[in-house]
Amino acid sequence: MEEIKLMSLTSASGCGCKIAPDKLDEILKQNKISQKEFSNLIIGNSSNDDASVYDLGNNQSLVSTVDFFTPIVNNPYHYGQISACNAISDIYAMGGKPLVANAVLGWPIESLGTDLAANVIKGAVDICNKAKIPLAGGHSINSKEPFFGLAVNGIIHNSNIKANNAIKNKNALYLTKPIGTGIYSSALKRDVLTNEQYEQLINLSTGLNEIGTELGTKNYIHAMTDVTGFGLIGHLCEMIKNTGLSIILHKNKIPLLEGVKSFAEQFIFPNNTTRNYNTYSKFVEGFEELDFIYYCDPQTSGGLLISVDANYENEIETLLLKYHLPINKIGYVCNNNLEQIKLVNE
Repeated sequence: MEEIKLMSLTSASGCGCKIAPDKLDEILKQNKISQKEFSNLIIGNSSNDDASVYDLGNNQSLVSTVDFFTPIVNNPYHYGQISACNAISDIYAMGGKPLVANAVLGWPIESLGTDLAANVIKGAVDICNKAKIPLAGGHSINSKEPFFGLAVNGIIHNSNIKANNAIKNKNALYLTKPIGTGIYSSALKRDVLTNEQYEQLINLSTGLNEIGTELGTKNYIHAMTDVTGFGLIGHLCEMIKNTGLSIILHKNKIPLLEGVKSFAEQFIFPNNTTRNYNTYSKFVEGFEELDFIYYCDPQTSGGLLISVDANYENEIETLLLKYHLPINKIGYVCNNNLEQIKLVNE
């Protein structure tokens, strides 16, 4: 039987299938949840944060998220792994500890049957086990395009909550994973990704951001988010929104997967890259040549973007090494009231 390529069944892949950020804003602008009506809601949908946070009392809060997408790879087991990693990351990005997950599955049963779906679930179960949480249940529908993800709940001490827009002037910015999963996924869909590059994609996107729970306990970490469908630039824009602060990014310090530049030169990248650029370019100074392809690339199961008190760079770098993560200091926060991202070649 000929191998079924899951990516051939969808128009977009991974977090690249997200609704464009400007369209999402249109959908949500009249449906923002008032925290005056729900006094226990610490973080809702007004800040585009990674997860919602609900105060349970006794200085403890529930951290809750749901994340799902269409196949980013053809292998169903790897697809389940990546989807689970991506969803659990939202809890880590808030500084929380994940507790339990439930699956969200859409599957074209008539054309794909049940065995491939079982392998997707198996991949997710293995990642949940690695994160030491149960994949306890879920919900499924028969759909034309396959999609899969998790709803995840976690717990956090209220003093450990790391909102994405709590950055402060002179903070240093660190990124825990290289950029390029969207571009690699597009190359895979076009059958031009090498076996070695595929292995890089899987190793990167199935790596848990578990350092986030410990980062939540550190007062010198002011803000945190994970880099996913809106690309590095989009998530940085969310960090500075309504803060009056700006960000200086050092392009030569931003890590890229090794094949990204070659694919970009061939114009191999997801459609959502241009949608991200159209939304966020007005906040950016210094885009050159193919920069937009790299820095607007929609990531799936991307790294943590960490805003750190610059007086504690030694401490964060020691912690990154403890978790066997690279030290990528990509820029810093400045106070100029512009709410702008400036790309520099220094």
